[in-house]
Amino acid sequence: MAKLCEGRVVIVTGSGRGIGREHALSLARHGAHVVVNDLGAGVDGSGGDASPAQQVVAEIEAAGGRAIANGDDISTFAGADRLVRAAVETFGDLHAVVNNAGILRDRMMANMTEAEWDAVITVHLKGTFAPAHFAAAYWRDRSKAGQPVDGRIINTTSVSGIYGNIGQSNYGAAKAGIAAFTVITALELARYGVTVNAVAPVALTRMTENLQPTPPTDEEREIQSPRWIAPIVTWLASAESKGVTGRVFEASGRTLAIAEGWVRGPSHDPVADPTALGPVVEQLLAGARKNSGMDGRPGSWPQPQAGAD
Repeated sequence: MAKLCEGRVVIVTGSGRGIGREHALSLARHGAHVVVNDLGAGVDGSGGDASPAQQVVAEIEAAGGRAIANGDDISTFAGADRLVRAAVETFGDLHAVVNNAGILRDRMMANMTEAEWDAVITVHLKGTFAPAHFAAAYWRDRSKAGQPVDGRIINTTSVSGIYGNIGQSNYGAAKAGIAAFTVITALELARYGVTVNAVAPVALTRMTENLQPTPPTDEEREIQSPRWIAPIVTWLASAESKGVTGRVFEASGRTLAIAEGWVRGPSHDPVADPTALGPVVEQLLAGARKNSGMDGRPGSWPQPQAGAD
């Protein structure tokens, strides 16, 4: 089997379990030297355990690969800085950062606490920005010094963010922010030889298994296995993906797709009088595509329901 990432140095955050673990193992199988970053926290971000990251490293090394474990908190600048430095100091370079770490604290927005909002925004949004920031600075400095750069940032967004899902206003807002962050930073970092893309995975992990209305069947577990997400992430981390940037890929055991971003739909000349807007808005809505639901199909967005919580 051809090794897409031979000799490339890749950081994967939140890679002790689930989707991140599959990323780390796939990248290693394809020749990458992997920094396995994981706090070992619970689904809600509490606690900590170094063993999941160490177990992934042991698995990679047993297969003949190279990896190190890292327990830094990537939602802090100090932790993200140490993480990037660890990759460069251990393996001599950095080629890709896969921002995968995340937590869930789902609740209907009217009942959500400040702490539940802040925790999710911090881990997902700042936890994507901080490692990307220090990696980008490293590649910028190399580029300005005349050294070759072939960098990759691969972020993790979600269909909950790009299409919307009830009970996940904190998670969805963070994931939508990550999608926008991906597009903007792709524009900013192209000058340094760095691409930025995002993946919106659908998989059954410890974060999502309790969201299922009924226990999944064996067939559903296979379709929703995290292993279906790793191939596109591995390819995006490789040299082959050099011409692809600023895109969001949906990945699951059912599909691999491009999520198309916001586009301008039907338009009208500006209207100065708000009392005249009713018919204009009605006309615009009649010609516009309906919102997509979690399956990505226009018109499948569930209509808001009146009633109690």
